[in-house]
Amino acid sequence: MSTIARHMVPGLPPSMSPSSHAVEVDGFVFLTGQFARDLDDPGLQLPEGIAAQTERTLKNMERVLASLGLGMDRIVSVRAFLTNFKRDYDEMNKVYARFFQPDQRPTRTCVGVTDLVRDALIEIDCVAKR
Repeated sequence: MSTIARHMVPGLPPSMSPSSHAVEVDGFVFLTGQFARDLDDPGLQLPEGIAAQTERTLKNMERVLASLGLGMDRIVSVRAFLTNFKRDYDEMNKVYARFFQPDQRPTRTCVGVTDLVRDALIEIDCVAKR
């Protein structure tokens, strides 16, 4: 039977939902969806615009992964959720592409949704491999 490790990262605010920051099993690490809140001061207003929110969201992912000894190059799959898909898809992709080397890009699904926590424009979760 596989061991399951549920990670609550010291120094980070709790998830907005009743969930762990990450769960690890058989070398795979599943991150809870990240959005553009400031992890050092989570009560601050979210940044304006999809570019700024995408940047902060991906930096939050980097930070959670780093706390587990992993980098963005270990991500194998991503799911991105946009509240205004048609308006924000291209601009989000410009920022997103900067976080992954062209030869190390994970698979990705990107969908439009009606709403996200704290009126965020984007939420991203991922699966990484140790």
